[in-house]
Amino acid sequence: MGSNVKRIIILMMVFMVVAVAGIILYANIRSEEQPVETAKIEEESVPDEAETMQIGDNPRAFLGDETFFDPDKQPYSSIEKMDGKNLSLLMTSVQKDLRIQIVDNAGKLVTGENFCVVLNGDKEYTDDDQDGIIYIAYLRAGEYEVALKEVEGYRVPDTNTKITVKQSVEYVVIDDINLLILSEDEVNAELEDLEANDARDDADQSEITEMQEGNPNAKMGIDVSKWNKEIDWDKVKKAGVEFAIIRVGYRGATTGSLVEDPYFEANMKGAARAGIPVGVYFFTQALNTVEAVEEASMVTALCRDYKISYPVFIDVEGLGGSGRADGLDVETRTAVSSAFCATMESAGYRAGVYSSRNWLNQMLDMDKLNDYVVWLAEYRDVPIYQGYYHMWQYTSSGQVDGIEGRVDFNLSYLKIEDTVQSAADGTEETDVSETNASERDASETDVSDIAPEDIPEDEIEEPKPITGAVNAEW
Repeated sequence: MGSNVKRIIILMMVFMVVAVAGIILYANIRSEEQPVETAKIEEESVPDEAETMQIGDNPRAFLGDETFFDPDKQPYSSIEKMDGKNLSLLMTSVQKDLRIQIVDNAGKLVTGENFCVVLNGDKEYTDDDQDGIIYIAYLRAGEYEVALKEVEGYRVPDTNTKITVKQSVEYVVIDDINLLILSEDEVNAELEDLEANDARDDADQSEITEMQEGNPNAKMGIDVSKWNKEIDWDKVKKAGVEFAIIRVGYRGATTGSLVEDPYFEANMKGAARAGIPVGVYFFTQALNTVEAVEEASMVTALCRDYKISYPVFIDVEGLGGSGRADGLDVETRTAVSSAFCATMESAGYRAGVYSSRNWLNQMLDMDKLNDYVVWLAEYRDVPIYQGYYHMWQYTSSGQVDGIEGRVDFNLSYLKIEDTVQSAADGTEETDVSETNASERDASETDVSDIAPEDIPEDEIEEPKPITGAVNAEW
């Protein structure tokens, strides 16, 4: 074989080796690039989670979805709704009773469910009106365990809740009373909030309707509620009003609901801005001392952010037979008034009773209410009421700049200093949240310890009823 032929054969073999090596290298490179491209294609073709029913990063999550294989079946509840399905019990006892409130994670009453609780593993009680509250009366005092029965769609407490049912009334405020307080939007106010007319019915032709200013022994004031609507408190202040008693709310005459006066907050803040000292009152329809404690607890809850300079009054009046409490006997009505006042004073406020002359004489045992301030409603030029009183509402037909229509006028014989300064005087607006009645100076004297000024204090052994108006130190 010639040398040229050998050279050609060698070159061809080298070329073939190089070609094979190149093919193998090219194939390897292609095999490494292919998964990346495939992954990219798969990533681009993956639909949204909502379309695949995939939850989170778990591709098998659809197996736990009851609606995946049956699209017509609705989910039990969304995750968002389930967050609010945990239930807990808030319980209070005043006297041989138990109020159980079923609340959600946010502490709000859960309504619309027929809840059932079991006491001590035996007796069952149901929420028949589905308002989220189960009230049990006439229980024996002692320790109880309460279990909430399973309810579809909710998680109930795993363990029983313990509570002590009290033997007798303790005049202390109920901490979770806020859950019972309603607004007028939640009730039928035309049936629940009725006006009392006893003082007007008892009036005679001598009633004074003018403002009585300049009295060295008394201060001139008004009392207001939603019936007076919007008030221009700066004009009221300039007109000569020295104090105001503002309605906190009322217990419904029909259902007994606790309802906040819709103008309470606006009136409290408006009076404070104008520099007018205030007291408050609550219109009662309590049937017993338990409900009286509830009413006082509501007042305390709503007033804790305001400065209260004057007493807190329970308004005890009749509604012409239309009120749920109109039929109470004297002993029960007196006990209700006393329970309200005792609860308010246990919270640090000075308490009192408001009523007309007729009701003070006939519907209350005032000998048992000597320890409290008395606010008399009698529309005459000179009251003929024979008991003692510290404030006098002398007309419901007054007129004052800043209030449209009629307004009640009062004289206060309580020696209360004006501690609220008006923002209009060039000073900073009063922070009504800084002080309440519980911060009274310990040196101040209780009204119940004061007799007429002509009787020396060292001769007084105990409070006694005094006829007529009483000037009393705060």
